[in-house]
Amino acid sequence: MNAVRQFSVIQLYEDHREKLKLSWVVAVGVDRQIELKEQSNYGADVVGHLNLIHPERLQVIGRAEHAWAQRVTVERLRQQVRELMAAKPPALIIADNLDILPAIRDGCESTQTPLFVSSKPCSAVIDLLRIYLSRRLAGSTSMHGVLMDVFGMGVLITGDSGVGKSELALELISRGHGLVADDVVELACIAPTTIEGRCPSMLRDYLEVRGLGLLNIRTIFGETASRRKMKLKLIAHLQRPLSGTDGPRLPLDAQAQDILGLPIRKVVIPVAAGRNIAVLLEAAVRNSILQLRGIDSMGDFIDRQQQALLDEDL
Repeated sequence: MNAVRQFSVIQLYEDHREKLKLSWVVAVGVDRQIELKEQSNYGADVVGHLNLIHPERLQVIGRAEHAWAQRVTVERLRQQVRELMAAKPPALIIADNLDILPAIRDGCESTQTPLFVSSKPCSAVIDLLRIYLSRRLAGSTSMHGVLMDVFGMGVLITGDSGVGKSELALELISRGHGLVADDVVELACIAPTTIEGRCPSMLRDYLEVRGLGLLNIRTIFGETASRRKMKLKLIAHLQRPLSGTDGPRLPLDAQAQDILGLPIRKVVIPVAAGRNIAVLLEAAVRNSILQLRGIDSMGDFIDRQQQALLDEDL
């Protein structure tokens, strides 16, 4: 079972007080937690419009919900609010600078549920908080390697220590590609099919190269040589061939590596003297882009070969 991931309501308030023009109306429940208990790896579903089916979410009240609350009887509204508060939602946010209905204020005060108001539109509040909560509550891990932006694709370069990951990254940067993270790469599942990679703030913009030490890539190569984040699409594993053995010339089976429950496309690049690894990795990225577009060079060649065999038999 996944561990519960959570943080306090007051942290959300501090992070969005200016962005969402938040005002704290019922200043209680500051220690309430926004948490993700489901087996999901991302947190977009913990916030939404006023929802009596999922009362445990962070509830946002906009014009439509406000109009509904004014249409129903006061007793029915109070009953719905009591049922909502019984599930202990993290907080309520009234958007669109709407008036606070007495039943909602009373319900929040009696149960010590935080209540905010925002002048922003309801849809804008929900959209911003979904992105924020997806990142804060995302399943995460860290990996050793170098994360690069190559032709707009996030590529994680992995391999044993000393195999040449940083040297390859430096060569790619000199060819116009961008560095995201070196040594420690923070990965988070921010959507059902999306893993995002970032660099720890302490290491941002730095690349360690044997013999040269720490290089500030942004300072040496300029602003365009560094990236804040990238979506991980490909793993390029550098591998030294075992003594006396050669790797397969044609890898017929597509490889993938599981990260946070998602399969990530993987290529293995043998490292040997005289091989231009940067060119090979660029070719691997171009080929992966073609495969994402439905163009499979290996599959096309196999089909051509099979057709040639059939033609010979005729």
